[in-house]
Amino acid sequence: MSDLKQITEALLKFRDERDWAQFHTAKDLALALNIEAGELLEAFLWKSSEQADIDKVKEELADVLAFAFLLAEKYDLDVKQIVLEKIEKNALKYPVEKSKGSAKKYTDL
Repeated sequence: MSDLKQITEALLKFRDERDWAQFHTAKDLALALNIEAGELLEAFLWKSSEQADIDKVKEELADVLAFAFLLAEKYDLDVKQIVLEKIEKNALKYPVEKSKGSAKKYTDL
């Protein structure tokens, strides 16, 4: 079993043992993902990256990833496939010769 599948299975087992699937609509998973992303940002508020509490970052990042995996599962999306497809799309928008060392958006390259 792949690592990604193992993570998804563990999340589903945890959810199902608590009868929480009823609350995990796509909308609510997307909202939860966004809320947890905000909590991740809070770890950096008024600090440099080096000052962020790594334990807080780790905990909030795990929450973000968990809800992302659950949302992908809700739509039967292959996480590996969709990430690799997005990298391919970004490679077209951000060719190395135009974007290397630049933080400009692809529309400004």
